[in-house]
Amino acid sequence: MKYENGRDLFPEKLLRQIQKYAAGKLVYIPAGDFKRSWGESSGYRRYLSERNREMKAKFKAGADIEQLADVYCMSVESVKRIVYSKKEVCILDYQCTLSSAKAYAAAGRLEEWVHAYLLSDGDNKEFSDGLKLFDRYFLGPVRMPLNLFTRCYGPEENMKFRTDSVEWFELCVGKLMEVIRQEADMPPLIVHYVDGGFELNDGNNRHEAYKRLGIPEYDVIVWITKKWEYDEFLEKFGKYLTA
Repeated sequence: MKYENGRDLFPEKLLRQIQKYAAGKLVYIPAGDFKRSWGESSGYRRYLSERNREMKAKFKAGADIEQLADVYCMSVESVKRIVYSKKEVCILDYQCTLSSAKAYAAAGRLEEWVHAYLLSDGDNKEFSDGLKLFDRYFLGPVRMPLNLFTRCYGPEENMKFRTDSVEWFELCVGKLMEVIRQEADMPPLIVHYVDGGFELNDGNNRHEAYKRLGIPEYDVIVWITKKWEYDEFLEKFGKYLTA
């Protein structure tokens, strides 16, 4: 059975309640009477397909790119990729994996994968909503040295997001190390390039697990807001995009 990090599965309030009763313990949660693939019960994959067809129809009817970006809360570049595409909109099979992220990127829909991940496995709707406030550049997944990124979550005093439970942090990292030894198709980390450096937004526990396992690099998705920072990233780190 594949280990899942409770922090990645449960909303924060629910996780705190679970920790009161079972902090540091391995708990089996039985499945219901049937299991559906992600997107089947939520209808999100169907929504993406129907949304893109609707967007194309509105564009052909005279709506401009900026209007569509406002209506659908997407970046101008993402709208352009959809409305100018000559291919019939296809439904990509979202998975919480690196290969799924690469498939979305190859189809010019990396931003969609990011939001699909954050609204499901990543359990971070606030992050997803924040990304939609402005046009963003999304690059990757690209394999980069992990020593370029520093954790912002953990039990240490200098952490921006600190956990009071060292035991829980160690348990999570330890179990992730076991999973990583057996599973090569882990989802990419998500990092923000800003002010000449990186912020590790998603995957802090995995980053620590990779570090302890001696794994020097892994794939990341980089998001950038400002055009000059995008150009700066390409100048400093563009070599990794062509590696």
